[in-house]
Amino acid sequence: MKVLRAPVTDEDIKNLKAGEEVLVEGTVYAARDAAHKRMKETLEKGEKLPFDPEGQIIYYVGPCPAPPGKIIGSAGPTTSGRMDSYTPLLLSKGLKVMIGKGKRSLEVVEAMKKYGAVYLAAVGGAGVYLAHKIKGVETVAYDDLGPEALRKFEVEHFPCIVAIDAEGNNIYERK
Repeated sequence: MKVLRAPVTDEDIKNLKAGEEVLVEGTVYAARDAAHKRMKETLEKGEKLPFDPEGQIIYYVGPCPAPPGKIIGSAGPTTSGRMDSYTPLLLSKGLKVMIGKGKRSLEVVEAMKKYGAVYLAAVGGAGVYLAHKIKGVETVAYDDLGPEALRKFEVEHFPCIVAIDAEGNNIYERK
């Protein structure tokens, strides 16, 4: 099984093919709809993002509060399509990998091909299991958004499937 660790290179991306299993290791940024909206507004104002997206991985998740003795609650993927209107802009700034669940728009797939990025699917309904793969959590920005704040996770053996590769091959469209 392939291992993917940020910062991700163009070579890493080229070697990933739709349908392959991947283990994500290291730093992953976590954000949902509200944080994506703020990031887009920041870029449109000509300001810098609170993290450098170049070569990075973003996980579409709004984790549940941490139960006693844990660093995070359930952390399953959210529906990626809700981020589609923000994604091409982030890809143009160097974002290389997105993790979520569900189909992506044609606009996102075309931007992935243009900028050399991949979309990984995490298993929906497995939030408690996936939370055990998260070993560190830090809020980076937008703390007022609660579970939708921009966070930095440190992950180990985080299981995913390459759902859409950089050539546009898509497991959701296979016959």
